[in-house]
Amino acid sequence: MGLFSFLKNAGAALIGGGKKETTPTPAAPAAPDAMQQLANAQLAMRLTNQVVGLGLKVENLNIEVDDDKATVYGTVDNQSEKEKVILAVGNVAGIATVDDRMSIMAAPDVAPEPESTFYEVKKGDTLSKIAKEQYGSANKYMTIFNANKPMLSDPDKIYPGQMLRIPPMA
Repeated sequence: MGLFSFLKNAGAALIGGGKKETTPTPAAPAAPDAMQQLANAQLAMRLTNQVVGLGLKVENLNIEVDDDKATVYGTVDNQSEKEKVILAVGNVAGIATVDDRMSIMAAPDVAPEPESTFYEVKKGDTLSKIAKEQYGSANKYMTIFNANKPMLSDPDKIYPGQMLRIPPMA
């Protein structure tokens, strides 16, 4: 898919995930680059734990962080799993872009799944309102909710700046 943009200051905080990490003062002061590399590595580990904790299945998952950009590598079974991983990483405070380097290893006899569009939640949005705008029917809000599980646990718990998957209607 490529490079995806997110609101850097919106999203889940992963125990200091969007903030510069402070470390105890070493005997000799660490170079700023070394401190940034350490902060990047810690955030990459937290992002990896986030993806695994949500139960998303990625073989050989590797996430690299460079300041506010996360690059995700690995292999998934389908397009929807790939998109969920991108959203799980991007909807974290401190991440502004996600570079998707994942591949899909679908069974040869399975037709490829169409890509979803991503939608940025605005103030005042509800899943019903988004469904009405995207599908023409507010009653299709559960389609959006189900497409964003396990990142969403309740249809009423969305926030401005959050990115959601909007799958094409079948």
